[in-house]
Amino acid sequence: MFVIRWILGRIILLLNFVFSPKSIKRQPEQQADIDEQCRTLSLYQYPACPFCVKVRRAMKRHGLNITTLDAKQEPHRSELQNRGGTMKVPCLKIEQAGEVTWMYESNDIIAYLNQRFG
Repeated sequence: MFVIRWILGRIILLLNFVFSPKSIKRQPEQQADIDEQCRTLSLYQYPACPFCVKVRRAMKRHGLNITTLDAKQEPHRSELQNRGGTMKVPCLKIEQAGEVTWMYESNDIIAYLNQRFG
């Protein structure tokens, strides 16, 4: 099973690389403002997870520079488990006004990004 998952993961990464979406073009001032807003966002993900790829593609389409953290590696794994509440990816950590929200489900994350940056 491990070998099949590994092979499928590499195929997903290859197809994502070959068919990568284009980023939106903005004025440098606008992009700097968007980058500042993205500093409060972190995406916990696995590199070859198809749902994580789906979210990363949405981030690329919007030209968002959101920090991506590999949830298989420490200390990101334990932070996601202990603070987020469950070991599930993708997970978007949103920090606003001293509060932290953990958003799961790729469709919810993409809807949030579309609403906030679309």
